[in-house]
Amino acid sequence: DVCGAGFTQNKDLKHHRTIHTGEKPYKCDVCNVGFARRQQLKAHQRTHTQEKPYKCGVCGKGFNQNGDLERHKRT
Repeated sequence: DVCGAGFTQNKDLKHHRTIHTGEKPYKCDVCNVGFARRQQLKAHQRTHTQEKPYKCGVCGKGFNQNGDLERHKRT
């Protein structure tokens, strides 16, 4: 145990371990960039497809990640 963090589910521990090991098992099939989490890969893949599922309710602008939409809404 490297940092002492505790988890109730083994899958959460496995995900957390990638922080310490640098392991990036999820690879983009377009550009071969690696990611520690599947969700990170899915968000990245939208940069290749131009899919923008997160839409601003005020101006209609689309974003490929929810965090980008949230940042847009704060400005």
